[in-house]
Amino acid sequence: MMRRVLALMSVSGLLAAAEPPESWVDAATGHRVVRLTKEAGSASLYFNQNGYTPDGKRMVYSSPAGIHVLDLATREAKLVVPGPVRLIEAGRKTARVFYVENSAAWWANIDTGEKKKIGDLPRRGSVATVNADETLLAGTFIEGDGMDYNNQRPPTPTQGGAAPAQGHSLDQPRNKGQMMEERWAAKLPMGLFTLNAQTGEVKTIHRATDWLNHLLFSPTDPKLLMFCHEGPWHKVDRIWIIRTDGTGIKKIHTRTMAMEIFGHEFWSADGKTIFYDLQTPRGEDFWLATYNVETEDRTWYHLQRNEWSIHFNVTADGKLMCGDGGDPGQVAKAPDGQWIYLFRPEMILDRGLPNQHLVKPGVLRAEKLVDMSKHQYRLEPNVSFTPDQKWVVFRSNMFGETYVFAVEVARAGGTAK
Repeated sequence: MMRRVLALMSVSGLLAAAEPPESWVDAATGHRVVRLTKEAGSASLYFNQNGYTPDGKRMVYSSPAGIHVLDLATREAKLVVPGPVRLIEAGRKTARVFYVENSAAWWANIDTGEKKKIGDLPRRGSVATVNADETLLAGTFIEGDGMDYNNQRPPTPTQGGAAPAQGHSLDQPRNKGQMMEERWAAKLPMGLFTLNAQTGEVKTIHRATDWLNHLLFSPTDPKLLMFCHEGPWHKVDRIWIIRTDGTGIKKIHTRTMAMEIFGHEFWSADGKTIFYDLQTPRGEDFWLATYNVETEDRTWYHLQRNEWSIHFNVTADGKLMCGDGGDPGQVAKAPDGQWIYLFRPEMILDRGLPNQHLVKPGVLRAEKLVDMSKHQYRLEPNVSFTPDQKWVVFRSNMFGETYVFAVEVARAGGTAK
């Protein structure tokens, strides 16, 4: 009996030891890291989706149990919507979280718990983004019965091609490259639609045989939507914008050399600038590029190979940027790129003749925040700044299971470098 008790105590101790620490100072960088979530398998939102409430005090995240909201000051969390559901994003105007359940879009009030069904999604449809005033959601659907390349099977009457429920694997599939090639080549007919948050009305605003994906509303203009032509980046003209009435479709970047790639686009907080990863050519020279939708001005910030990141992000005031690095298996093939980075943009002095049509050059000065050498990059960290701009939030499996962490921009015991 005593041996059994001791054995159980030993197992219990091992399980407790396996849980990640709540806080530590990164030995390589001197920055403090905290664990924000308690649930194994929990994850913050994709890097370009809004995960924060309008007051900037709370963050929404998902776990196998459902959708949670976290108080960023106290780090106390509560379950808002039990799973299985798929989190879309937090509202920018109200204390609502938007999500998909049983092939329909819903919202839930994170304060009162009130829930409302917005409307059913189109057959083989998914929804990805909510506009600035929370009047519209936007998504895409596949017409007909072509292959579902994400699941490698034709749709069934019950499946309908709907987005997967919360609780599916957060890791990238091992055959992603092959799947991307096959899905792009299939040229399946698709529609881009809006869903009225009040009435549930679905309107198709654009049709194409291009693979439409990566939808993201402007954070300030409720009628401006960014989307992409998905597929192998060297084969697509990726970044586009469109008005919600279907007008104003515009390509944002035009390739100027063979094998030039660009993508993982996101908005600045003021809705004026689109940021994106640019490589000239693929895997050789690295930039974080910007395009101003009002002035059409362009800026390219240069990066070193090790500093290239799967995803980038920017503070609300535009003064700091961050990146989540990458392992040697990523496109940059960086020998020492497994870090969470902080970047300070610096413009190159223009001594030439004024020309508003030229790209404005800059450089990103990098500071390492977190050693990610134990992180498996099949799980993308998806960095974002907290609304107060003092922390960089990311997801990681460096301790085995996936949790959400945050690293302080300022060094422990001091100010930012």
